[in-house]
Amino acid sequence: MKEKLINHTTEAFQTFFQSEPESFFLAPGRINIIGEHVDYSDGFVLPAAIDKHICFAVKKVDDSEICTFFAKDFNESFSFNIHQKQTPVAQTWVNYLLGVFSAIQESGKKIGGLQIAFSSTIPMGSGLSSSAALECGFAYILNQIFDLNLTKKDLALIGQKSEHTFVGVKCGIMDQFASVFGKEHQVIMLDCNSLEHQYFEANIEGYSLVLFDSCVKHTHLTSGYNDRRKDVDNGKKVLWEKFPEVEKFRDFSFSMLDAVRKEMGETSYKRCLYLLKEINRVEKAAKALSEGDVEYLGKLLIETHSGLSTEFEVSCDELDFMVEETLKENGVLGARIMGGGFGGCSINLIKDENVDGVIKNISAKYKADFNIEMKVYRVKISDGINEYKRNEVVI
Repeated sequence: MKEKLINHTTEAFQTFFQSEPESFFLAPGRINIIGEHVDYSDGFVLPAAIDKHICFAVKKVDDSEICTFFAKDFNESFSFNIHQKQTPVAQTWVNYLLGVFSAIQESGKKIGGLQIAFSSTIPMGSGLSSSAALECGFAYILNQIFDLNLTKKDLALIGQKSEHTFVGVKCGIMDQFASVFGKEHQVIMLDCNSLEHQYFEANIEGYSLVLFDSCVKHTHLTSGYNDRRKDVDNGKKVLWEKFPEVEKFRDFSFSMLDAVRKEMGETSYKRCLYLLKEINRVEKAAKALSEGDVEYLGKLLIETHSGLSTEFEVSCDELDFMVEETLKENGVLGARIMGGGFGGCSINLIKDENVDGVIKNISAKYKADFNIEMKVYRVKISDGINEYKRNEVVI
């Protein structure tokens, strides 16, 4: 799989630049086992990098002031002068990269000319964070090639800043962190407040994590996401006015939340209720994974979907249908919407021997009800961003 992507990207580089790339980098997408929408609310999340990647073929161009990208999957290119201040452009994919360059330029670090071709096996718009892979992959490349001495944490924060400033999405840090810090067969329990993190073994032997892509992405994704942020911020403001001694959002109790329910309004109450319950579920899920308690993990996934659908209200008819029907199938322990919401994928915990049958049945039901061909991604937990060299991976 990796070799095929690298060969494909190499050919793209050779065709576009009429020369040979010098190095290759792989930046993974990510799944989030549990902990949705809590990464901007002092919560814990439980992501992992996956075996779907953006591959970058790279060549350093000495004495050049130009950095040129060729996006094979879009068949589009873009160049910019490394000495000029950059601003957002019309091509969305370019802004993820320009935002990274701008953040590094602002820090006073210098980079030189580059030629980069990239291609991806991460499905776009499916909640697998192709954007974080693009941002952090580019930041990692600049760090390696120009010896910028940035830490892994720096790279994740640069990727997040790019999305905030050049793309206009106020994302949390989880996606970028998972892409940079991922480890094979392990999930990361990340404290989104302090960025402290620990790894837990993903003990799900005999079961698979399978993603069902609804192939819908409703147009209110960005506005809906930002609206939820406002709802939550309003709730937090009311909570802290009443209980100023509490340091972190996750330390508010359910009784405190109930005490200010009327004051914050029903919408903000529901949003905050979901978040406090979800933060609690993450710690339970990390323990269940490390102990191989897949049944309890499945139960937690189901609870999360219910919360995302009814309390945080970021699901949609297609995904509610998909999850509901999947949970009726033999061998399914849990299912939920994954990602920001309003479309994208569900993540499903399925017994290995039942995976093919579940895929077949849910694909048929989804097609019959919505006339949409569901896509399926079987994923394995993988390493974070790395440089690829022949038959070895250099971390």
